[in-house]
Amino acid sequence: MQSIRLTLMCHARTVSQKLGRFPTDEPLEMAGQLAMDSRRARFTGTTRLLCGPELRTRQTAELFGRDMEVVPALRDCDFGRWKGSRINDLHKSEPEMLQAWLADPDSAPHGGESVVQLGARVAAWLTTLEATPGHIVAITHPFVIRAALTQTLHAAAFNLIDVEPLSAIELRFNGCWRLRLTCTDLEETQ
Repeated sequence: MQSIRLTLMCHARTVSQKLGRFPTDEPLEMAGQLAMDSRRARFTGTTRLLCGPELRTRQTAELFGRDMEVVPALRDCDFGRWKGSRINDLHKSEPEMLQAWLADPDSAPHGGESVVQLGARVAAWLTTLEATPGHIVAITHPFVIRAALTQTLHAAAFNLIDVEPLSAIELRFNGCWRLRLTCTDLEETQ
């Protein structure tokens, strides 16, 4: 069985992230776009470059200068009516609903997708990759990366994982999914 190497990379920074808002389909912040030029060579030899359908993931993938495949399963969590809302404002206007959402992974008081639903979507997507040997780079969102990690680690630590813009983790499949932390320099690790 050939192994699978999956590198999950968070899209570059957006204004919503900077302002502590739930995301909309916003573009990258200009500084994030400029910072990416130095990362073009990071994923040489990549078998496939995947990204979510949102503008911010497509723009980040385009900055690598490769053909990309838009994968609906890599879309961000659906935050329903909270899209574009500031988290600090929700602490004031809907504190009980926000707390319920943070404490209960089955909860979706915003009318969108629960963490459990997101996890099931990401788990199904990971299963589709198990027959695809080689290196896959997927540009996606913090929530999708968290879901992949919790699916891989079989843990209930979803809200304890922070995913920063342009951060990347790598998952490998060789009979079971394994987490591999990669270095942050620009050289390719083996």
